[in-house]
Amino acid sequence: MIYSFRNSGFRDPETGVYNQTYFMEVFNREWHRHIREHQSLALLYLCPHIHETVKQPHLLEFFMKEVQEAILRTTDLVARMDNDHFALGLFNINEDGTQIVLERIEKKIETFNLEYGKQHTSHVDFELAACVCLPERDLNIELLFQDVEKLSHELELEQSKHTALRLLQ
Repeated sequence: MIYSFRNSGFRDPETGVYNQTYFMEVFNREWHRHIREHQSLALLYLCPHIHETVKQPHLLEFFMKEVQEAILRTTDLVARMDNDHFALGLFNINEDGTQIVLERIEKKIETFNLEYGKQHTSHVDFELAACVCLPERDLNIELLFQDVEKLSHELELEQSKHTALRLLQ
């Protein structure tokens, strides 16, 4: 990806997705809009595992491009939270819609791994945790982030499945 000063304030230069600061601003704004409009939203954490011995330039960028294509809606956000975690904000979506998006992302990653595996001997393992909630004035936004992070850690420990969906009550 060619670095652009035009996007430097809100894009991650390695992957091209939004950075954490921009994501948190937009997610907070959407949280309050969803309170007013009584709409549900979903927060997803994606943790791709790229082994440090894999010397493939732009691998993470190509991987995240596939994930973004699976989302389909331009109103949803993808951001890099740190070196190992990406957050996806899905707005005005219910549990069924979130499950469909999870399945699409999982299929895109499977296809990516098949194509990548034809040229290289490795693949990208991942965990994808999702929490759906209906924001309310007395519900703290941090609880949603804590819950999806906890679910992500549970998936990492379990290792028998890649995705999980939970409803925040």
